[in-house]
Parts: sequence; C-alpha cells; structure tokens
Amino acid sequence: MADPRGFLKTRERELAPKRPVALRLKDWREVVDPANPTVVARQASRCMDCGVAFCHQGCPLGNLIPEWNDLMHRGRERDAIERLHETNNFPEFTGRACPAPCESACVLGINQPAVTIKQIENSIIDQAFANGWVQPQPPSRLTGKTVAVVGSGPAGLAAAQQLTRAGHTVAVYERDEEPGGLLRFGIPDFKLEKELVSRRIEQLRAEGTRFRCGVEIGRDMSWTELRRRFDAVVIATGATIPRELSLPGRELDGIMPAMDYLVASNRVQAGALDATPFDAAGKHVVVIGGGDTGADCVGTAHRQGAKSVTNLAIGKQPGETRSAAQPWPVHPTLFEVTSSHEEGGERHYLASTVEFVAGAAGIVSGESGAVAALKVAETGFTDQGRVPTPGTERLIDADLVLIAMGFTGPERIEDPSFALPVGPRGAFERKGDYSTALPGVFVAGDAGRGQSLIVWAIAEGRAAAASVDAFLTGDTVLPSPVTADTRAFA
Repeated sequence: MADPRGFLKTRERELAPKRPVALRLKDWREVVDPANPTVVARQASRCMDCGVAFCHQGCPLGNLIPEWNDLMHRGRERDAIERLHETNNFPEFTGRACPAPCESACVLGINQPAVTIKQIENSIIDQAFANGWVQPQPPSRLTGKTVAVVGSGPAGLAAAQQLTRAGHTVAVYERDEEPGGLLRFGIPDFKLEKELVSRRIEQLRAEGTRFRCGVEIGRDMSWTELRRRFDAVVIATGATIPRELSLPGRELDGIMPAMDYLVASNRVQAGALDATPFDAAGKHVVVIGGGDTGADCVGTAHRQGAKSVTNLAIGKQPGETRSAAQPWPVHPTLFEVTSSHEEGGERHYLASTVEFVAGAAGIVSGESGAVAALKVAETGFTDQGRVPTPGTERLIDADLVLIAMGFTGPERIEDPSFALPVGPRGAFERKGDYSTALPGVFVAGDAGRGQSLIVWAIAEGRAAAASVDAFLTGDTVLPSPVTADTRAFA
C-alpha cells in the first residue's frame, strides 16, 4: 500500500471530463476524454488495500483491484497492466461498457465516494496500448485439439483467447461480416470506438485464433457437422431475442426492436451501409426502456438529428442513494444521468404504454399505416403486477418507436440431432462447468446466463475455456473465476 492515508488526504472523487455536449453531438467519437495520469494516480491512492477487499467479489472476474491501484499510484504502469491482464482479457471493453459493480462493493464507499476503479482500469489499458506493452501471446506448443467457438462477442472472444493460448486450434464462427458481436454492432461508437475492438481481434489473430466471418451455423453449416469437425464446441451466441411489446398497433411501420436500430446505425459508421433505413433525423423518437440499450438509442437519435427524444420507463424513478433493501455491498439500482441523457430529451417514469396510434385525421398527424403517437398511462401497482391506471392516458408524438426492454434468450437451435434444452429464463441449460447434455458442447455468456453484463460474459468465457481445456486434456491450469450458476450480490 503506497499511501496508507491516501483515502484521508484525497476525499474527492475525480472523474475524467466529458466532451461538451454541443461538440460531441457533431460526431460519433467517445464522450469521455482520456483521464489525466496525475489525477488517476491520486485517485488510485484512495484505495485502502482492505483486509477483505469486497471489490474482488463485486467483480465477476475477480480483478486484483487493490494491487493495480497500488501500482498505478506508485507509477508502475507496466506492472499494473500485467496484473490487470491476469484476470481480464479485455479491460478496455469493461472499462467503457461495464456498470462497475466493483465500485458498488468498494469498502470506501460505505462512508465516502467509492474509488474510481473503472476509470483507473481504463487508464491502465489505454497507457499499455499507447506504449506498445500489449503484445500477442501465441502458445509455445500445440495440443492437436480443435475447438469451434460460435459467436464473437465478449464471451466468445475470451474463451477463444484462453483456449488458443492453451495450445488448442480455435476457429471462431461469426455470422456477421466482422467479428465482435454486440461490441462492434450493438454498442455505439460514442461509448466504445470500434478501433478498440479491431486491435484486440488483430491480437487474437496474431496468437493463432482463426475467424470465420459471414458463416451462420445452422444455415451455412449444420450444428451436427460442426460438432463432427471439432473436438469441442463453445456456444457463445448471446441472448439476442428481443423482448416484445404486444399491444394494439404493434404492426404499424416505425416500431422496431432497439437493436435493429443500433446495428444499422453502427454499420453506417463502419462504412458497411451508405445510410440507415431507420434514420431519426427530424422525427419524434420514443424509446421504451430505461436501461443501457435505451440510453444508447437516446444518444444515437440525438446524433442523427431527431426532432425530439423521449425515454419511457415503466417503473418508479430510482433514488439517488441506496435504499435499505440494497445495502452495501450489493450493486444498487440508482438514478443515473447517462451521457446520452445529458444531451437532451425527456425522461418519464411510471409510464405504461397502452397503444401504438396510427396517423389519422382528428387524432394525430402522420402517414396512414405508420405510427404517429403512443398512448401512455401512469403505471399502477396491483397484486397482479404493474398495470396502466385507467383515466391517466395521454398521447406522446412518435414517428419512430424503439423497444429497448431487454432480451429473452438466445436464438433456438433447430437441428434435431443437436437439441439443447432451454431453461425457464429462456437460456440454454448447462451444468456448473458450462457443459451440456451433448458431450464436448459447452455454453458460455448470455446464451446460458440470460441477458447480463459484459463483465459476466468475459468471466464466463474464461471459465468455460478452463472446462473445455480440462475436457480435452484431462486437466487445466486456466483460471475459472465463476461457475455457470454463480450469481452476483443480490
């Protein structure tokens, strides 16, 4: 511990500044500026190196947070990235897209603002790439075993990298034209610039991982054939089936799942599309859902030049401090003003959508057959759950409605000889070691856990890789941070 009184000397929580709203709405670059190294070192000194560091358990990866905080305070940045990479394959992804449950579990957070763990993590990896410290780590020997990883999101990439480094020959199958999954096509550039994804993919390629893009298993190759060709298969396809909102008027044009909208926008930014068919320019945009995906839609609509942006959440507005039902060290539900919400628009809580309204004379303006408004009522709470309160209905103008209510599970496998049971949460059933009823077939990430966080996906990818390695060789030295049935503080 470099400074045992650091948390007493520096009580303020300092974060890197965000670019001005007026400036960042003109482009798609990341919102947050790089952190000042002096500020990072000072903030790292606030870490108390607790006897029982709850941040370890708050992070599914088990990141060695006090250790790399201490190293950053001492100015030993190269040692810090080595310690960080011991537990996290892709800290530049978690440092940008993870809600930081580690900070909720920070012991200092009991009576002071928590250590800026996420920002320190970001600074460590950004400095490491800038100084050329992140290099490929190809295996010293090959085992002769082959593994297919289906899906190239964070779980698939983590599993692939671990297995490649263990000496197995790994092929990653991705149905999109480029690898990265939702890291590339789901998360907007202003939150995660795609150059960060591309440079990690290049590292994996240099280590020996092979990528087969534009190949959809179940269409271009059967699941049975895939299993025949490889010694083991890891399914990491994510939870991509969107939760629907089956209400009157759902068939109208201009209503779509949020991810359809975000993927098209990201493809435009990548140059894969000339223009998005779902452009929000000049439209009244309503986003249904108050989570991260909804916020990403809000920020994207602002950059496309929407006339108005309204974000609806069916529940109550969370408090700004922990409730008694969510004591430290659980990850609390708190009211958060994201960078996207800073940029404008309206947020409404206790908003239950009742009907999608078409354009018609005397009601609202708009084209016939297309959505022109939402009928919304105040949410009421009954023994049956949340329901619209009669008599509170009102109309909200809406030319483009984005449903961002989460996901119900992975897309089903239609191959009878590769049948995987689906559990009550809609995810593929697997054992605690990620194996399935089919020998040699494993499931990692949201495909088996259900919709979750990027940090859980990476943790599961690493742990599943250890199980695959043990299956192929009889033993493993790969780390296994979580089991398939591990749950977070709740």
